[in-house]
Amino acid sequence: MMGTKTRNFTLLPNLSLEELVPKDNFYRRLEATLDLSFVRELTKGCYACSGRPSVDPVIFFRLQLVMFFENIRSERRLMEVAADRLSIRWYLGYDLYEPLPNHSSLTKIRERYGLEIFRGFFEKIVQMCLEAGLVRGEELFFDSTKVKANADIDSLASRFLVETHLSGLFEESLITEASATEPSAGTEPDALPTFEDETLIVANAGKSDWISRAGRQERSFSSGPRKRTSDLRVSRTDPDATPMLMGEGEAKLGYQTHYVVDGGKARIILAALVTPYEVSENRPMLDLLWRSCFRWRIWPHHVTADGKYGTAENVAAVEQANIRAFVGLHRSGGRPHIFGKEDFTYDPKEDVYVCPAGKLLRPLTKKDGEDREGKVTTYRAKASSCGTCELRPRCTSNKLGRNLKRGPLEGYLDRVRNYAGTYPYEKALRKRKVWIEPLFAEAKDWHALRRFRLRRLKKVNIEALLIASGQNLKRLLTFGGRRPKKLAQAAALRPPTTTGYEIGPARKHRSNRSWRPTKAFFNRLDRFWYWPLDASYSLSCRKEFFSDTEHILIRCGESRRRRAGSRRVELKDPDPSLCLEGAG
Repeated sequence: MMGTKTRNFTLLPNLSLEELVPKDNFYRRLEATLDLSFVRELTKGCYACSGRPSVDPVIFFRLQLVMFFENIRSERRLMEVAADRLSIRWYLGYDLYEPLPNHSSLTKIRERYGLEIFRGFFEKIVQMCLEAGLVRGEELFFDSTKVKANADIDSLASRFLVETHLSGLFEESLITEASATEPSAGTEPDALPTFEDETLIVANAGKSDWISRAGRQERSFSSGPRKRTSDLRVSRTDPDATPMLMGEGEAKLGYQTHYVVDGGKARIILAALVTPYEVSENRPMLDLLWRSCFRWRIWPHHVTADGKYGTAENVAAVEQANIRAFVGLHRSGGRPHIFGKEDFTYDPKEDVYVCPAGKLLRPLTKKDGEDREGKVTTYRAKASSCGTCELRPRCTSNKLGRNLKRGPLEGYLDRVRNYAGTYPYEKALRKRKVWIEPLFAEAKDWHALRRFRLRRLKKVNIEALLIASGQNLKRLLTFGGRRPKKLAQAAALRPPTTTGYEIGPARKHRSNRSWRPTKAFFNRLDRFWYWPLDASYSLSCRKEFFSDTEHILIRCGESRRRRAGSRRVELKDPDPSLCLEGAG
């Protein structure tokens, strides 16, 4: 007999959400880890002392986190999901019979708070990661990624006509927006000794950086005689978005999202900024670096970035701050198979360049004893030397000889060129690819950073800060209970132990006598000890050299080991057939 289900729901007066939500639910863990009560103090200035009670700021930011973790792109969809999910209702603190806030209220609350409130929220999350020991502060990584704007390329129009029309409609508001600078609403650090210096206050009042301008481009800036597309045309939908190329020459409107990531295991994002795509990647780097250093009271050993950040101004500023600039440098000159400036060696004592053929390039129009600091100097080889040189086809076609120009900041670029090829430099560049770029991929694939849902520069900065806050919060949930240990802490918690394997006289194979070391061997700290060697290593032997003796401890897979300890053999003249030249 076929059964038929009849829909008949009865009231359950004794039912509670606390019983319906599982104990191992994700939002229970989030509630236990993150206390959002600090946002009430953060947003206190946005509310009046009397009137109708508003939506609790804690509820608003919890909804923003739900939007991040559930990969939701609109407030309307967010409230639909929150109404259906018991776990989200429990996390928000709303019972089954309580009405949820309207989706339009979330938009008005976001506009009321402004960018600085969300920046303060992001900085508070970073502060929690810092207190949990997740920020190392010894190395910083810089990079940016393209993000599409919520506007079409067909919305471009003449900038003059659009700005004239907008200035007539919103003249007063535009003047106020351009002149007023909002104070930071984040958790402020301790005041500096010069914070009451009136002269310094007046001098700083006339300055602005990329963070205080929220990434806004200065229209007066020009990097050359060529006019940018954004100087002539602007989008009527999102005036701050600028054209960019995506894929195979496809033009889109978009922005650049910049991240500063700590080099620790947790990969905490220390700063996030969105700029129009027309802004070069290297320009906000210094402002983001100084902001990260002074805000979080760290001073890294080096900063790492790709070749787009390797400008002379950036490298000089970083090196002058006693921070190593592990950045890529583009090869000078655009012609292939032609010697660039990197192929010439500069001698600072003689103030000459040495070409690959060994010829000298001397400075022109420089008098003896003249101070050329801050000026560009031209170096040229003799025409007679270049005319008879065998490498001339790969060097120059100038009849007067090869010439080079050396700017006032070229010494810092030479310092970075000397870093190239060293182990720390190459390791930092390899680490950058797996350290910061996966964060962009995570944000785009799982958290809707591939295309902004909001418009205008301040709003897309709010969206990027919320995504960066959510990414840091994921690391806090993962590493918060088992924070990375320092080397001294690891040594105290895990002292050196025995290797855990023995090779007895019996030849019968046993698991405890196998040559393959156990896990305890790799947990020993002495594997990091290295000694300067003049001899070579053997392919089939593992040798440990001691500085005070000439004895070599040989551990071989085919040799027998005594149970009492290792066997010591004195080798004064090792067999060359067992060694590889240069392996040590």
